[in-house]
Amino acid sequence: MNLLLDTHTLIWYLEGNAELSQACQNLIENPGNNNFVSIASFWEIAIKLSIGGKLELSKPFEQLYQLAWENNITVLPIRFDHTTTVKSLPFNHKDPFDRIIISQAIVDNMPVLSRDGHFDAYAIRRLW
Repeated sequence: MNLLLDTHTLIWYLEGNAELSQACQNLIENPGNNNFVSIASFWEIAIKLSIGGKLELSKPFEQLYQLAWENNITVLPIRFDHTTTVKSLPFNHKDPFDRIIISQAIVDNMPVLSRDGHFDAYAIRRLW
């Protein structure tokens, strides 16, 4: 199964944070699954780090991409069809990073691993 990790899911998995549900950890570590993370997640992390006080990481930001790759998590680029889907989404959730992740999940038909209940307002499958 193809799975799309939300930003916090990626961070918690790579940092071994206990906030990550056991079910999500099992899905990510299942060799039968293909794990993806949006390039938008790295953009979101960079912005939150640059603001200061919004996010702290135990590892340098510059290592996250490599750590994702080492953990068999493929970075999903933002394609034009993802952006056209964003345009048609209802504004149940206004976070631009989440909206592109939701659009990628819709277009690429992937469930999202996320604790964020706002995702449930959209035609996607959220696993936690």
